[in-house]
Amino acid sequence: MAKKISRRDFLKFHAQSGLFLAGSATGIFIPRLSFASTIPDIGVAKGKTVEATKAAVNLIGGIESVVKNGDRVLIKPNMSFARSPEAASNTHPDVVKTVAAMCKEAGASKVIILDHTLAPGKRCLQISGIGPACRAIDKNMVHAINNSSFYKQVNISGARSLAQTDVAKEFLKADVLIAVPVAKSHSATGVSLSMKGMMGLIYNRRIMHRMDLHETIVDLASILKADLTIIDGTRVLSTGGPGGPGRVLKKDTIIASKDMVAADAFAVAAFEWYGKKFKPTQVKHIRLAHERGLGRADIENLSVKTISI
Repeated sequence: MAKKISRRDFLKFHAQSGLFLAGSATGIFIPRLSFASTIPDIGVAKGKTVEATKAAVNLIGGIESVVKNGDRVLIKPNMSFARSPEAASNTHPDVVKTVAAMCKEAGASKVIILDHTLAPGKRCLQISGIGPACRAIDKNMVHAINNSSFYKQVNISGARSLAQTDVAKEFLKADVLIAVPVAKSHSATGVSLSMKGMMGLIYNRRIMHRMDLHETIVDLASILKADLTIIDGTRVLSTGGPGGPGRVLKKDTIIASKDMVAADAFAVAAFEWYGKKFKPTQVKHIRLAHERGLGRADIENLSVKTISI
């Protein structure tokens, strides 16, 4: 009998070979059937940072439903700016540390935290607080990957714009990819959440800005597709993003989903941006990702469970 290949192995194989299709040709999304009706598509927890992070993940099945014993885990937060947690331009260090600790507790053989920073790497890791927080778990856990030697070129078959890019080698080694973005505004894309944040795992981001940026974000998300997304809404940078300064909303909220499109869509609807409320489909890359079958933006048709702790 032929060995059954897992979705995770399928994704990693095709990311390496350049054969992964970026969505279906028809653009029609077929919802997956779920037999675990008690587990919501999106878990939302409100309260203290550490407790809310654990609770949101537990709502959607727990970290053990994603990270298995012996897995190599790559965590992608925002830590691209040399700014303190209060500025909300980087993921809160307590969120990142909590996720890393949960992965270790689930039996991960290696947990690595990476970002291609915009400011000098050492300063970003230190001032963001992510470096000191996570090095308390493992001193070799957190890295800025700003040199081309950390990347390998892959093809994106089926891409609409970004047909080729250099992705982090650590992604190609990973069994699990966890996106841990902060919820923030962005001058070019409206918002920066999990899909936009994947630009921190490629080397040449400038080329994406010379194309339709929204379309290239979706192309990239077709290979850098998170197994778990945890959005840090403890502080929301609702204006002035991605680097700030801007208006910071204290929301004490964590959003978790195994569908990165759904997580991003929920965050758009949940918070105020530029003094207004928006529908998820008003953000072009979220709408395109839904249309191309990468996930769900129709959050009104998804199950959401919210708790306060």
